[in-house]
Amino acid sequence: MGPLLSWWREALGPRSWWMNGLMLICAYLAIVYVPWDFLAKPVADDEEVWLGIVLRGWHAKATEPLHAAIYAAGAYGFWRMRPWMWPWAAVYSANITVSMLVWNIAYVGGLRGWLLGPIYAGAFAALTSVLWRAREDFHRPRPSLRERYGEWALITGASSGIGVEFARALAREGMSCVLTARREDRLHSLAKDLGQTHKVATRVVAADLADQQGVDRLVDAVADLDISVLVNNAGFGYAGRFDKQDTERLRALVQVNCIAPVVLTSRLLPGMRKRGRGAVVITGSAAGNQPMPRLATYSASKGFARLFGESLWGELRGTGVDVVVLEPGRTETEFHAVAGEIPHPGESPAKVVQVALEALGRQPSVVSGWLNWIRAQATRLLPRSTVVLVADGMTAKMTPADMR
Repeated sequence: MGPLLSWWREALGPRSWWMNGLMLICAYLAIVYVPWDFLAKPVADDEEVWLGIVLRGWHAKATEPLHAAIYAAGAYGFWRMRPWMWPWAAVYSANITVSMLVWNIAYVGGLRGWLLGPIYAGAFAALTSVLWRAREDFHRPRPSLRERYGEWALITGASSGIGVEFARALAREGMSCVLTARREDRLHSLAKDLGQTHKVATRVVAADLADQQGVDRLVDAVADLDISVLVNNAGFGYAGRFDKQDTERLRALVQVNCIAPVVLTSRLLPGMRKRGRGAVVITGSAAGNQPMPRLATYSASKGFARLFGESLWGELRGTGVDVVVLEPGRTETEFHAVAGEIPHPGESPAKVVQVALEALGRQPSVVSGWLNWIRAQATRLLPRSTVVLVADGMTAKMTPADMR
């Protein structure tokens, strides 16, 4: 229990005691109280109050999902200290202030209502004032990634898609970038752009991570640099029925998606620990949360990435080295073409990278996109047979007929 309690203390540390209290109250209301009202309380007994106006019966039931969503947003906003919490939290507290005054006077009535209304309203007015003055708490800037971790970042798979956006995002933070992939011409073009736009140093290392010697050459090529941020982004998919897939390509997929990140992290992590700061980012996939027929080896490789990264997060807590596993869903990259899938729309790579960097130092893994997050949670709750069969239907639509 020691590590868990230590993590809780760290998690509660960024907020004042009263914000932690509000966060826990919001979580209780969103997860326990309002759902109980909605699911268990008889319709005849149900009441909800909005701006002091009491709704009863089915009218109350109809508004309870909105109440639950508001409190869930409040709990999440306090937990992540999201900038949109100001002025939203103060405005909602002002709504409760009005509700307390109107409800007591209009519905409690008499001397008791006239006495309690101003007392309760005054208490929430004070809370509203405190939340209004807390703007800096919600808008406190984080140090740049260069200030937090150091100068140099190494990004694998930097010639396209998510890798390119990682390089751009890190360069905006003032980090010099080692760019590696197979397509050297693209790397040089990106390096030139980063140098001109962000005035950072760059180094291009063409390497094929499907070859173990390519991994070793990459490590040797950066031996003179203190790599502070390692982005294990290189990877590819392979769509199709397993018995129709090429064995050598499957071998390469496991090498690039699993072995290369392990080797690179193993070689570069000791330096980060010695310096007492650093970061490892691993690009996994939402597919790593569930079995995926026709993407069997790919989903397994991303499940490996998730467990590997989350385990490292646990090992490295307190060392100054942060780890996060990024789990994107469908993304607008070359992935579909390389994997042999039928193209389909997805999130922008820039948005996916933003999600990863916001989560870095805060949590062990992050799923990009609310719908993907909901799907990931569903895979943990549903029977495994159901999860596999639903995924089977989805991947069948994305796989060309000759590979089904």
